[in-house]
Amino acid sequence: MLLLTKAIVAIMLGFLSSAVLGLILVPLLKKLNIGQKISVFVRDAHRKKEGTPTMGGLIFILPTVFATLFLLITHKIDYTSNLGIVLLVFIGYACIGFLDDFLSIRRGKNEGLTDYQKLLMQVLIAIGFFYIYMRNGGQTSWVVGTLHLDFEMSWLYGLFILFVLVGASNAVNLTDGLDGLAGGLSAIAFIAFSLISLMVGFEDIGVFSLILVGSIVGFLIYNTHPAKIFMGDTGSLALGAVMGAIAILTHRELTLLVVAGIFVIETLSVIIQVFWLYVFKKKLFLMTPLHHHFEKLGWSETDIVKLFWVGGLILAMAGIIFGVWL
Repeated sequence: MLLLTKAIVAIMLGFLSSAVLGLILVPLLKKLNIGQKISVFVRDAHRKKEGTPTMGGLIFILPTVFATLFLLITHKIDYTSNLGIVLLVFIGYACIGFLDDFLSIRRGKNEGLTDYQKLLMQVLIAIGFFYIYMRNGGQTSWVVGTLHLDFEMSWLYGLFILFVLVGASNAVNLTDGLDGLAGGLSAIAFIAFSLISLMVGFEDIGVFSLILVGSIVGFLIYNTHPAKIFMGDTGSLALGAVMGAIAILTHRELTLLVVAGIFVIETLSVIIQVFWLYVFKKKLFLMTPLHHHFEKLGWSETDIVKLFWVGGLILAMAGIIFGVWL
């Protein structure tokens, strides 16, 4: 019963604080002209979204951090090295995204940090992750119990951490192209990881994930169609990276591929498109990421989001079974 109470408090803290912050932040960013620059490659229907406030990830990032700190200060949850790593990754990638968004706005075009600058910052965070992890006796082997796999990676585990963080953060970033799409899919994925974490003995990560779920749902009040604000790289990079971090810390890396299956499919569509163009000199999809292919086919934005949310929910349920059984 105590755990159930913590879960309810975590979700409500996240939801209420983000919903209230959104009431303040949306008009403030609009007043400051912190508007999104729309890529020239997307369809004309998106042009009217030009100028919609961005950096909306702050609406769920700040409440999640403060709610976690509040529960720590009031001793409702205990501080662990895992929770420290999660906060490091979450805040670190949020800062990378914030800087990227800020530079895009300042330059007046959809170009912020260079790929090399982003990678350097991501490497530094991965080093911090690996250092804290090793200082607290973290294992450096990749284990899949049901398949009887146990690969000792030693220092290469640091590169593995970087790969997962970069891959997951970019996957969410690529998916963030329609109103409510990345936010809704992320909320579904974190519900799955919160349940997995609680069931396999990672209460600290489970409670953090529930706070984040509540905060994202509060953000979706302002982000579903027609969006009053976009999460920007501030939000998408943070969500993807912390999703990857949770998968690593709970030793559910393969489960991540299932729970975040829609993000994986979106990313694969881009990779396949590039390969197809290089080899066959023509496109396989009308446009990538995949949600833009459906747009080109004439689907409405809300129908695409609903379809992807349902797909994400099915994969999340499968991921819960897989994650606990694994």
